[in-house]
Amino acid sequence: MVTGGSESSNSNSDSNPTSSGGWSAARGLVMKSLVLLGGALLLKRLTKSTTRWDHARLISTEQASRDPDNYFNIRMLTCPAAEMVDGSKVLYFEQAFRRTPQKPFRQRFYMVKPCPKELKCDVELSSYAIRDVEEYKNFCDRPRDQRPLPEEVIGFKVHVKKWYFEFLDWLLTYDIAEHLTTIYLKRCDRGKRCLYEGSTPPEGFPNSWSGASHCTSEVSVLKNNEIHIWERGYDDDGNHVWGPREGPYEFKPAPASSNNDMFSPFNFPIQQSIEKRIEGSFVLQD
Repeated sequence: MVTGGSESSNSNSDSNPTSSGGWSAARGLVMKSLVLLGGALLLKRLTKSTTRWDHARLISTEQASRDPDNYFNIRMLTCPAAEMVDGSKVLYFEQAFRRTPQKPFRQRFYMVKPCPKELKCDVELSSYAIRDVEEYKNFCDRPRDQRPLPEEVIGFKVHVKKWYFEFLDWLLTYDIAEHLTTIYLKRCDRGKRCLYEGSTPPEGFPNSWSGASHCTSEVSVLKNNEIHIWERGYDDDGNHVWGPREGPYEFKPAPASSNNDMFSPFNFPIQQSIEKRIEGSFVLQD
């Protein structure tokens, strides 16, 4: 929101755009517009697809072929799930090994909204757990009439005032569950490959998978529609316990011909055995 003085000072700023009040108001409106446009642009990148109009399908096949010892062949999907009353967008996010796309090992909701005014960032990207992951498996690949409804995602929060919602929290049911992480994204400087880049705070967020006590995430959204994600877990002593060491996962837009992920040439037996262990332990613990 744009903050200013009284009605009379607003009136004065209209007649004298060079006054300090007028300049502050105008600058505030411009900045608000840029932030909203930035959020819309990021949302478009996260849901752009060559296979379906409303979702993005990205794969790490090329990276897995270059370095199969450190990176898996993963398919990542995102698509719109709901919209909050304040205009924030809720995306469904899913990752699966390409040989078993029907069995995602990670499912999340992501909320995309402009950063709070006091933070030096443009877009806030927060992840949330899903209460019933089975209900949302392959959500993006389903026809719209076979997906859970937006009101199931966020419950009645769109219909009631905040204080009333908090009072009736125990009466309401909705599928978006506890907050997990938040990544603060900024527009990249002119001349860089990326459109947005950012990370969690340095201290990260609580995480208990594989002996970790906390985790950090870094995200870059590139101009060529790639999304790079680097997630790592650390124990109480700061030792790295999970996640790639060499660099982020590089997800690239999947061609339309990649729909049949079962027959990827990179589904070799050694990697499959490791994937099975991850499927059994990584699902909702990070």
